[in-house]
Amino acid sequence: MIINKLSLINFKSHSEVSFDFSPQINCFVGNNGVGKTNILDALHYLSVGKSFLGNSDLNNIKSEEDFFTIESEIQNEEKEDIIKILHPRESKKVIKKNDKAYDRLADHIGYLPSVMISPYDSNLISDSGESRRKFLDAMISQTDSVYLFDLIQYQKTIQQRNALLKNFAKNRYFDKDSLEIYDDPISNFGTRIFEKRKEFVENLNPIVQHYYDIISGGKEKVSVVYESHLSDNTFQELLSNSIDKDRVLTYTSKGIHKDDLIFEMNGNSIKKIGSQGQQKSFLVSLKLAQINRIKELTGKSPILLLDDIFDKLDDTRVSQLIELVNKENFGQIFITDTHKERTENVVKRIHEESKIFEIS
Repeated sequence: MIINKLSLINFKSHSEVSFDFSPQINCFVGNNGVGKTNILDALHYLSVGKSFLGNSDLNNIKSEEDFFTIESEIQNEEKEDIIKILHPRESKKVIKKNDKAYDRLADHIGYLPSVMISPYDSNLISDSGESRRKFLDAMISQTDSVYLFDLIQYQKTIQQRNALLKNFAKNRYFDKDSLEIYDDPISNFGTRIFEKRKEFVENLNPIVQHYYDIISGGKEKVSVVYESHLSDNTFQELLSNSIDKDRVLTYTSKGIHKDDLIFEMNGNSIKKIGSQGQQKSFLVSLKLAQINRIKELTGKSPILLLDDIFDKLDDTRVSQLIELVNKENFGQIFITDTHKERTENVVKRIHEESKIFEIS
């Protein structure tokens, strides 16, 4: 999958801008605050239909404008597709492929897989389990539409069960039979999600180690540990054993919506013992492993979005990273940087087709 062209209207800081891209390396250079990351965010929108920064769609409409559009021409094997995202301020977002609107956003996920490496990745280590669950779900959803469907249905059912628990508390009564209506769908969807998460992480681990060895040159053993309530109990047991606690809390306290990923180095939490450099190398290795798995499972090479990558690694490591990505045919690369000369030097070393866009 290659993005040939991109056009933005009223997207974040950009009133109107267009690009014709190289099929290999594309760099956006300019001072801080000129909107380089916003361009990467538009590319992320093309992939998954939303901002990687977690902003609401309305916040991405340029100030005092009524809509934004993102339009692209994508080379999809032997044919070209036109993907267009339109969001008017007064109505819902529409995503179209060749002028035909998707009925659901989920139907678009996986068409154009992507992986983002940005300074915000450090939040995966420092934040709560929710950010790591979202990362895991995003990885798998780009490779498995059934998983995405199960995840959406699970989340809806949990919301319904929680609403009922809150209603019981508000009205000071309890009907166990009504609550147990949700047990089977939660158990069925949740168990399938658990099994796929478990398998995905198991297959991811040796690839993370492989790239960590290349990037860091270190001797540390790194791993991703998947923690879940389902590791020791069936879902039916979890729901049954926690029913009294759930009544008090007025929400479902056990299940795969509480899963977490633990990042380890030599058997200890990388958050506690890893240096800043080791943590950065681990996160880049994790993202490269993500690209590897997406390509292996879908046959598609994800676009790679490198936001302010020089903040994470020195010039030599950046060159090694880009050379590695090229060597393994991981796909089209998009880079932001504040120093044009630095970017030019890195790209020259790689001897691949590239374009540098100055953003001002």
